[in-house]
Parts: sequence; C-alpha cells; structure tokens
Amino acid sequence: MEKLTGCPICETKGSKTFLKCIDYTVSRETFTIQECEGCNFRFTNPRPNENEIGPYYKAEAYISHTDSGKGLINSIYKQVRKYTLGQKFRLIKRLSSGNSILDYGSGAGTFLSYCKDKNWKTKGVEADQETRERVIKELELDVISPKGITSLGKERYDVITLWHVLEHVHQLKNTIQALESSLKLNGVLLIAVPNCSSHDACYYGKHWAAYDLPRHIYHFRPNDISKLFQQFDMKVVDVLPMVFDSYYVSMLSEKHKRGSTKFLSGLWRGLVSNIKAESNKTYSSQIYVLRKNKAI
Repeated sequence: MEKLTGCPICETKGSKTFLKCIDYTVSRETFTIQECEGCNFRFTNPRPNENEIGPYYKAEAYISHTDSGKGLINSIYKQVRKYTLGQKFRLIKRLSSGNSILDYGSGAGTFLSYCKDKNWKTKGVEADQETRERVIKELELDVISPKGITSLGKERYDVITLWHVLEHVHQLKNTIQALESSLKLNGVLLIAVPNCSSHDACYYGKHWAAYDLPRHIYHFRPNDISKLFQQFDMKVVDVLPMVFDSYYVSMLSEKHKRGSTKFLSGLWRGLVSNIKAESNKTYSSQIYVLRKNKAI
C-alpha cells in the first residue's frame, strides 16, 4: 500500500477523511476516500500501488476485462453497450476531422475493434497483460502497455479516448502529459468518468458502486476535471451525459446496500438521478470533451 502525502491535483499536503467504503467486488476490505483541504478533490488514500493493484481486478464481475455476461446486471450492461458503441463512434466522428484514434484503457477491445471495422487507424493501451495479449491475438488489435505510452514517438492522433479509465491511473499527471503530447493540435480528447456529485452518488453514499474502491483511486467532479487539465493547457469545451450509467450504477448500489439485486429500485433511482441532472447537469457519469487551448 502507498500513502499519498499531497493532493494529486493541487499538491496541497492537508486532507481529511471523506468516506470509508468496502470493496464489494473482490476483497471485502475497507478503503478510505480523503478530501483535499485545498481544492476539495477526493482520492483513495492509502491505495494499493501499481504492483499490488492487479489482484483487485481479478473477478468475473469486472466486465471491462473479462467481457463476462454472467448475471442479470452484466447481461443488461452488454446489451446496452451494443447501443452505446454506436453512440461513441458517432460522437468521435462528429468531433474529429481525421480518423486516427488512441484508446487508453482499451480493456476487452470492444470499442477499438468497432472503430477498426469502420476503417479507422487504431491503437490501444491496456495495463492488464492477460487482457492485452488476448485482444492482440483474438481481435488482431495494436495494443501496448501503459509503460509504452511515453515511447509513442512522433505518432499523433486525431482522437484520444479514456472511457472510465482516468479514475484508475496511478501516474496521473505523467499520463496526461503523454496523452496531450500525442494529440494533434486540432485533436480532441474525450474523458468519461463517474461523477461523485451526482444524485445517485449522494443518495447511496458509501454504497455507491461507482466509488469502486480500491480500483478507482480518484473521484472526480466537473470542477476537478477543469482544474486538472488547465495545468496542461487544455480546456473543457463540452460536457455530455452518459444517461445509461445511472441505471447500471444504481442497480449495483442497491445490491451493495441491501445484499441482493433490487432491479426496480435501481431503475427508479437511476431515473430520478437523470431527471435531477437535467437541471443541474450533474449526471452519474459524464464525458468531458477537451481541446488544446492554442487550438481553440
């Protein structure tokens, strides 16, 4: 375990306990979320270091790596994903003038494979070695380890995507710097992360599934993303909702809270969260569209 002595965003030394949560997915251990006394950013601390974190992903329930369809919630997730893949592709096609993409945290390769089938030039980055080797072999994708991100050389991309990945990245600022350097001047960076200021996050508290400790080591709100990327001369130019996430997260949260899946209760809470977000723009998960300041 490693303990951070400063805030990952503003580097302020002081922090206080915000919440303690159980790892419901793998270990049943309890972890702590701290809140920075300077900028109020929330982060898991202490946390497993990069060499220790691997076993916390070893569960069939962790669908981004296993692509498992077992269980009602995962089955629903996979059906919804078929639809959202098309949504994501239409989004990058609308925002980009080119067709090269780097998908950081490509997981089971589903999105990257979709883009490749649409004749895009694709490259992926995936930390899990077993997952990486499987998608290279089975899907014939070009996927590298995060350790290779700094050796991309002169390659530049029209689009770089991180779909629910930034909250997992240990080397936060080094990674963002490498990604910014790998983005074309007029390129677009898409960051999708859970929003811990959403209604469902506040309602479920320590049972909110999108805290997902210790795999999620950062817990973002909209202002956190803006402040973080300002340090790399990048600006949030749009924020888009991921409306299906509130239903999925709420169903999992119901299971965490009550010990069994309460399908209808989860759907209802997800709906309430989305309705409230229509006015305050704080959806359960959001996509941040970023561009370099000098290109705006």
